[in-house]
Amino acid sequence: MKKSTIAITLSMLLGSGSAWANSDINSIEARLAAMEQRLQAAEQRANAAESRANAAEKQAQQMAQTQQQSQVAATQVEQRTAKLEQKSTTESGFEFHGYARSGLLMNNSATKTQGGPTVTPAGETGGHVGRLGNEPDTYVELNLEHKQTLSNGATTRFKVMLADGQRTYNDWTAASSDLNLRQAFTELGQLPTFTGAFKDATVWAGKRFDRDNFDIHWIDSDVVFLAGTGAGIYDMKWGDDARSNISLYGRTFGDIENNENTAQNYILSLNNYVGPLQLMVSGMRAKDNDDRLDLDGNKVKSDAAETGVHALVGLHNDSFYGLREGSAKTALLYGHGLGAEVKSIGSDGALLSEADTWRLATYGITPLGGGWHIAPAVMAQSSKDRYVKGDSYEWATVNMRFIQEITQNFEMQYEGTYQYMDLRPEGYNSRNAVSGNFYKLTVAPTLKASDVGEFLKRPEIRLFASWMDWDKRLDNYASSDAFGSTGFQSGGEWNFGVQMETWF
Repeated sequence: MKKSTIAITLSMLLGSGSAWANSDINSIEARLAAMEQRLQAAEQRANAAESRANAAEKQAQQMAQTQQQSQVAATQVEQRTAKLEQKSTTESGFEFHGYARSGLLMNNSATKTQGGPTVTPAGETGGHVGRLGNEPDTYVELNLEHKQTLSNGATTRFKVMLADGQRTYNDWTAASSDLNLRQAFTELGQLPTFTGAFKDATVWAGKRFDRDNFDIHWIDSDVVFLAGTGAGIYDMKWGDDARSNISLYGRTFGDIENNENTAQNYILSLNNYVGPLQLMVSGMRAKDNDDRLDLDGNKVKSDAAETGVHALVGLHNDSFYGLREGSAKTALLYGHGLGAEVKSIGSDGALLSEADTWRLATYGITPLGGGWHIAPAVMAQSSKDRYVKGDSYEWATVNMRFIQEITQNFEMQYEGTYQYMDLRPEGYNSRNAVSGNFYKLTVAPTLKASDVGEFLKRPEIRLFASWMDWDKRLDNYASSDAFGSTGFQSGGEWNFGVQMETWF
């Protein structure tokens, strides 16, 4: 209410003209004015308080929103971290694998001696003997892999492998190194656009060992070894127990320095599995292989084969020949022409087009009870018209390894090998016809970190003593091989040494 209105109202109520009334009116007006000022101040304070309250509420809402966003972000980071950790530990990330053996070998006079699974004359055509207490070398394989699983479910794998072998005991061996890049390839798997038989297939390309090679470890011999540079598809599935692999590998015959006269051997291979049965068939062609020249311009072998076939029938048991627990593998192999090198498919460019080779290989592993384990192996081969028409290379190896558990970290290993050979090279490479027997016995006290008694668990550190002997006529096979060399002749040979072996 304004002052003029208040004054008029008081004048009407109290009348006018009296002095005392004017004084009271002035006093009331002053009080009313002061009251109005206080009301306005209170209203301003209320408005300010309301503004602060609104600002505080807005700030609280913003803080709550920010906190919620932070919680969501933290959850997302945690989920991504967990996903990355899971990938790195299960499906993705880098892996390092390796194999190595290294040991010292000497004879009973503490001087240099001969050794190795190919020490006999039959070793030239694949006739290996037991490796326990018979290896003087250092050999290393280093494998680095990277795997990943992509958001669409597809998988990738890259692998590179370095390897080196040495027979010198020195610490610095660069001058004699055989360092080599043995594998470098990439695989693509679980591709979402693949359907039907290709749904679970894996496609690969590069330089590699075939995934389904297999060997007899205790005589250091592959049953079949397919390797080179090329491409292929694994695991095309035709049913619950039926699958196939197809591959194309290339290999080179000849000196790489002589590029114009180097033959390329191309190997097309189809590998089929139905349950435990395996049927592998390969065909190969190396055009102008018979026209290859050496570095001096001379023909390497004018009658060398240009084509070949190879076949393998295998049985992979998850028991010891169906008799007891354990495992066993058996394979019958045949090769003709370039395929007559039946173990390392397509690797020998000196074979005749008439060459024929048969090979049988079988081995098994089983526990006998009482801390004893046994692993027998048999490998035999007959090869005719191999390098010279009318030649013949026949041999058979029987190998037996026993393991006796002593404590949780100590075992005794025993190995015996017998090999018979009848080799008739018909003068090829200045080789002489010989026949005879070879024997080897080894005892090897062995330390292991765990899994004592397991044939295929490493690392191991072994001491060993080996005795070898062979028929005297085998010393005459060749002037460049081990038998008959200085200090390594028939009549009995004792070798001693120590060796480590590991893989992971």
